[in-house]
Amino acid sequence: MSAIVDIRDLRKVYDGGFEALKGVNLSINEGEILALLGPNGAGKTTLISTICGITNPTSGAVSVGGFDVIKEYRGARSMIGLVPQEMSLEPFTKVKDTVMFSRGLFGKKRDDAAVERILRQLSLWDKRNSRAMELSGGMKRRVMIAKALSHVPKVLFLDEPTAGVDVELRKDMWDVVADLKSQGVTIILTTHYIEEAEAIADRVGVINGGQLLLVEEKDALMQRLGQKTLQIELSEAAAGIPDALDGYHLVLSADGRSLRYTYDTKGESTGITRLLGDLSAAGLHMSDLQTEQSSLEDIFVGLVKEGAP
Repeated sequence: MSAIVDIRDLRKVYDGGFEALKGVNLSINEGEILALLGPNGAGKTTLISTICGITNPTSGAVSVGGFDVIKEYRGARSMIGLVPQEMSLEPFTKVKDTVMFSRGLFGKKRDDAAVERILRQLSLWDKRNSRAMELSGGMKRRVMIAKALSHVPKVLFLDEPTAGVDVELRKDMWDVVADLKSQGVTIILTTHYIEEAEAIADRVGVINGGQLLLVEEKDALMQRLGQKTLQIELSEAAAGIPDALDGYHLVLSADGRSLRYTYDTKGESTGITRLLGDLSAAGLHMSDLQTEQSSLEDIFVGLVKEGAP
């Protein structure tokens, strides 16, 4: 799979010395969905703004579709659709006119059929004659996406696309993103919603303090870093963990009625069978067992803590 976005040693230092990006290297494959996770101030928006040509880098290089974003700005920008976090729509303009206007900004000829296709794709056709001020927050977000798609870009950037959107509309937006991917659009989204990345991303990038901590296939990441926890319910409360069980690093609940045992999912042996035997030998008897798999959120929080300055 070929890279459609290529970033090499990208750095951005603002006046006053704040270093927002610290040598970021990243290749984004054509047709994939990449989710960028990171806390506020991590550098997500600065990275997107630099790729889109809104912010000039201090050093490094970025190309989109083979076009250098500085030396070949027009070529690069024609490949990109951007949906910013802040919604900026003219309140009195009709939806179809808003999309047509955005298309014209990129030098595209009027094409009513193309605009209709985009509006239908985003379930906006029945709102085509509505003014922005009459739309719900979710519909306004869809109009922002329609504007970004008006010139048929190959790469779509979504900066917090479901911020302020309720759960039902958020899932509808996930369907929209999946549909765009099926049509060959490369999508890079930033999000604070871990479940969003877990639900729709092919790869996950974690950024913190202007540094890209990792970029990895989502499923491989969860398998590599994920852990499972075994919750052992005891038939009788324990006053403490017997010394004979120290090697298992068990955690006893405050009421003494359960134990938590964490093990590596990639290990050849979980150690559970031996643990249960040793529990019985130590005089602890279980009444129930259940396991929990680490979520992407658990992994993300752990990585950010490790990468914190």
